[in-house]
Amino acid sequence: MKWPLVIWLIGQGIIVVAQERPAEPVNEQQLEMQAEREEGVADDDTQWQQLLYLQKHPLNLNAVTENELKTLRLLSDLQISNFLLYRKQLGALLNIYELQAIPGWDVYTIKQLLPYVTVSDAKSIVERLGERLQHGEQTALLRFATTVSNDEEDKKATENYLGHPSAVLFRYKYNYKNLMQYGITGDKDAGEQFFKGAQKNGFDFYSFHFFARKLGIVQSLAIGDFAVGFGQGLIQWQGLAFKKSAEVLAIKRQGPALLPYNSAGEYNFHRGVGVTLQKNAFQCTVFASARKLSANLVSDSISSIQTVGYYRTVAELNDRYNVQCITAGGSVKVSNNRSHIAINTVQYNLSNPLQPADEPYDRYAISGRTWSNYSFDYSYTVRNMHVYGEVAVDKLYNKAMVHGLLASLDPRVDLAVVYRNISSRYQSLFSNAFTENRLPVNENGLYAGLSIRPVHGWRLQVYADVFKFPWLKYKVNAPSGGQEYLVQLEYTQNKYVTMYTRLRHEAKEDGMGDIVKRLNWRTHINYRLNKMVELRSRVETVWYGSESTKKETGFLLYTDVFVKPPMKPFFFNARLQYVETGGYNSRIYAWENTVMYNFSIPAQFNKSLRYILNVNCWLTRLFSKQQKSRLNCLLAFSFAQSVHPFKAAVEASENAVEAYNSSNIKMQLIFVRI
Repeated sequence: MKWPLVIWLIGQGIIVVAQERPAEPVNEQQLEMQAEREEGVADDDTQWQQLLYLQKHPLNLNAVTENELKTLRLLSDLQISNFLLYRKQLGALLNIYELQAIPGWDVYTIKQLLPYVTVSDAKSIVERLGERLQHGEQTALLRFATTVSNDEEDKKATENYLGHPSAVLFRYKYNYKNLMQYGITGDKDAGEQFFKGAQKNGFDFYSFHFFARKLGIVQSLAIGDFAVGFGQGLIQWQGLAFKKSAEVLAIKRQGPALLPYNSAGEYNFHRGVGVTLQKNAFQCTVFASARKLSANLVSDSISSIQTVGYYRTVAELNDRYNVQCITAGGSVKVSNNRSHIAINTVQYNLSNPLQPADEPYDRYAISGRTWSNYSFDYSYTVRNMHVYGEVAVDKLYNKAMVHGLLASLDPRVDLAVVYRNISSRYQSLFSNAFTENRLPVNENGLYAGLSIRPVHGWRLQVYADVFKFPWLKYKVNAPSGGQEYLVQLEYTQNKYVTMYTRLRHEAKEDGMGDIVKRLNWRTHINYRLNKMVELRSRVETVWYGSESTKKETGFLLYTDVFVKPPMKPFFFNARLQYVETGGYNSRIYAWENTVMYNFSIPAQFNKSLRYILNVNCWLTRLFSKQQKSRLNCLLAFSFAQSVHPFKAAVEASENAVEAYNSSNIKMQLIFVRI
């Protein structure tokens, strides 16, 4: 029955095979909107590492599990459920072209997925166990980064730094097909000491992890540093998670309860032991963690917990790792291909009591040495609909809930809906749900999005979100609310030309009876000239203001060129960019490529010219005498400079242009042994 289907799909030629391209950590648009919403993004490249590894070691669709598909963050739960049901009913896939026969799987989704999957016969568990410790890939990375500036304001800001104004990252990782991996990471931020002072042991931050999967009844075993994600993030979510973006269907938190952690971020992880056990439909996860947090202490009480991980000055060092945090938690889950229910809990014990500042907006903040959260989460798929949600309470029985719906209304139309109701008194640590606020607290809202594919090559993404904040917020001294709308039209002519144009509007009450509005209009185009050269260009305009505040406008224009000569050991890309805004409120965020596993999304404002150059070269491709292993070495160099020739404070200076040049330099070596 299946062979005629495969032959017909191949004959029709409607599958789009993904062209060779460097893997992106996640959708760039999602990260840009995350940076704009939170004025920055977390230093976590775990997803990028995962996708690059899977390009070389793709997942076998005939053996892949539900959790492995979820970690890709490219498929919705409805698509995953339909795939698993298709495989169960019709057996192993014979060819990758069969994916088009799965309900809810469109060409756009398949094209995004193809670089990371394959179809082949599955190996037995005995064969895999014998290979885990012998045939894994070893990677060593060393990165150096520094910023050079002649700006007097920048120089004054770094005068009190105790260390050199450069950053250093070292990482070693062993990975065998994601079944077993371990590694160590060392990180020194710019301005921190290195092998002296408070950092006599070298790096300011060290991270070690050991992680194993599919050891019989043991689905996951984590030792060292790891991330935990339960439900929809109301009580715990430390992995990568997005909020609103142009990918309107990417609304659900999904992934396994335990994930390895080997990034340079110094806050959002646990340190200890975690294990997930599974027998048939039953799954149980437990973990325990003991680690130091950095906090501001006032009379031995914690006024605030530090999350940025910078220890460059005496004041910052006084707050460094001065609070012990012991965390324990667990989850019990019952599931099948169509549904699941789970009960989750997390418990915290701090060495010092939390005592929030005496501010009205902090009235319901966590206080004391102990805290706890409990939740129930669920999902159910029926026909072309997938419903899910989580209901949570904290130690004081304050409530929070998130409920969602994903539905395929038509082969060309998909719907996403999220309702959240989170009490102004509800509190949690290490959480990240689908909310307007950075943390799931003090918010009621309703989100609805549509993804429409009217004809081949076109896609329309639309969402609307209405939200209320029942209690006060930082710098908002009254209950408030707002709305946000996005319309994005995408066009893919062929594998050489893709483009989109987007209009996004946001309006928020400031608590004083005024409404602050922000409108962004962006047009972006990618054009592949040939197999060697690709061009990318963007123009974006922003309007910001309200009746009582100064109105601002902003403008950004850039062009990228990517060059990858075939059969050559080098490849490079460059950007030329111009920005002009009325101030910080009309700032614009734009993704910047740097070295591998690294990116930058700086806030662009005022008036500046910026250019970027990234060069990569394979230095060696060495083979052992037995030809059983290969050592590759990739050298990368990145240079970015912003020129502010129009800064008012130095307009009369003869060296106005030179005085405000700011340069970012990064160099990186990666050794890969296969």
